[in-house]
Amino acid sequence: MPTLYYAVGACSLAPHIVLEWIGAPFEAVRVQYGSPELLAVNPAGAVPTLREDDGWLLTQAGAILEYLAAKHPETGLSGGESLRERAEAHRWSAFLTSDMHAAFWPVFMPYRYTTDASDEAKKAVTDAGLKLVEKQMGVLNEHLEGRDWMLGEGRGKRSVIDAYACPMIRWGIKLLPGGLAEFPNVLALHDRLAADPAVQRVMERERAK
Repeated sequence: MPTLYYAVGACSLAPHIVLEWIGAPFEAVRVQYGSPELLAVNPAGAVPTLREDDGWLLTQAGAILEYLAAKHPETGLSGGESLRERAEAHRWSAFLTSDMHAAFWPVFMPYRYTTDASDEAKKAVTDAGLKLVEKQMGVLNEHLEGRDWMLGEGRGKRSVIDAYACPMIRWGIKLLPGGLAEFPNVLALHDRLAADPAVQRVMERERAK
């Protein structure tokens, strides 16, 4: 069965949720960034890392999510199979990778974005990062107006893109000064995911270790 290497609080939460949604057997292995255990399977020392039965490895959250949706088409988690539906899935996967996730890096690691080691400089970087996070949450909030899920017409249908958004929404709740009070549609998606029994099982598993 496939093995997912994950770290608590990381974007590896997304494929962890999707594997639980799929319902096929899998193993979830908790690791630390850069640990010998993780480096043995992924020299980059990063999560998520997915290992298949034959030893094939796949990294990068967006790629893993797309792979899992295609591997299990019966679950309907891809967001659709038409040309435009696939394009929409790619669009929002790219947004979450390149716009939303990247906006958090100055908050998580401000020292990477300044040559000034002072606390004042790092705070300035963090504050700028939080403003960028708020901007991207605004984009997400506008897209979710009138929608239950990220993809699909009308109220939409659950997909891997919702799972991808989940960890970043949780980061926003924790890190933004006002949480998600200004982004009610994003908060509604969070609450919808948090109420899902499969998501609850994943969160319990990650908390238990």
